[in-house]
Order: sequence, then C-alpha cells, then structure tokens
Amino acid sequence: MKPFVDAHRQRFGVEPICKALQVAPSAYWREAARQRQPGLCPPRLQREAELMPQIQDVFKNNMSVYGADKVLRALKRRDVGQDVEVARCTVKRLMRRMGLLRLRCTAMRGKGVRTTVPDAKAACPQDRVNQVFKADRPNQLWVGDFTYVSCSYLRAWQGFVYVAFQVDQMA
Repeated sequence: MKPFVDAHRQRFGVEPICKALQVAPSAYWREAARQRQPGLCPPRLQREAELMPQIQDVFKNNMSVYGADKVLRALKRRDVGQDVEVARCTVKRLMRRMGLLRLRCTAMRGKGVRTTVPDAKAACPQDRVNQVFKADRPNQLWVGDFTYVSCSYLRAWQGFVYVAFQVDQMA
C-alpha cells in the first residue's frame, strides 16, 4: 500500500488515496514512520529484519537447496552459544516472503511409483545396430528414447511429465 500511495501522493494527496483504498490514513503515516525509524516497529518485525539476512546467507551458502528444516538447523549450528530462538514456521514464512524456494530433485523418498508393467511373454525388439551408435552419413541412424520425470512443487506431488527425444547419430 505504501509504495502505491508514495507514487501517487503528489497528484492526489494521501487522504483521498487512502479513502479510495478503504485504508485509514494513520496506517500510511505509521508505516512511513516505521521506515524512517525502524525502532518504532513491533519486536516481531525487528526480529524478522535481523533474521532475514541470516536466512538468506545460509540459503545461498548451501547452493540454494536447503528447505526450512535445514536452514533452521544451520542457523542454530552457526550461532552456537548465542541461543537462537526461532521456530521452523517462522523460517518457512520468511523464506517464502523472500522468495527462497529450494530446488527439487526428481528422486522421491518412499515407495517408488510404478509407471510401466513389463509383459514377459511379449517379444523384445531386435537390436538392429548391435550397440554401435555410429553413422557414416546423415539420416542413416536415428536413436530415440523416452523417460518420465516426476513433478512436484512445494512438496506437493503433481504427477509425471514424459520426455521423448530422437537424435540423428551422425559420426
């Protein structure tokens, strides 16, 4: 809200903008005062302002793959003797606010999902190149395969994406 009001206050004034947004002008002035003097912020916001650079530092130093649990453990290890009191949900909320999402690998814990059921009675296709994947000219030997990648976002499993490719094996 404050950046919007700041961008338009010269043209319209603070009170009319706050009235149109259905926000009390005192909320705007309180936020402006907090930005000028961070000591006016509530203790929780002051603590979060101290934690956010530390969380970002731990996240970046660990190749941006740590989730909230590991960031929390790293924070507690880092400040041995300083008695870090921070909850996992706080670390998770601040990471989300800063846009720090960990990278997801395709390997999933637990029981694997079976995507195909082989038919033992079916004939296998013959290997027509005897595992020699070299070609003397273009369009002589094409190799193809497909696989699947499991997809998840923020720990919620979304399903599979099938990936197929074909390659001309020119020597």
